[in-house]
Amino acid sequence: MKDGEIKAVESEEEVVPVSEVKALKAKIRELERSLGRKTYELEVMKDILEIAREKKLFSPSLSSANKDGK
Repeated sequence: MKDGEIKAVESEEEVVPVSEVKALKAKIRELERSLGRKTYELEVMKDILEIAREKKLFSPSLSSANKDGK
């Protein structure tokens, strides 16, 4: 056994294949990128909404109706 395997067995930790670790890390990177894109989109939409309100293109009463589910 390799040193790392011995330590894992001694500490009663589960040994995970390297391929699984790589796949999970790739999934994490993908989710982090997706979260970053969604965060950026949200910030852009907030800016657009602010500009629309300043130019009176969007009525605040419409946004409160949407919040109530109407």
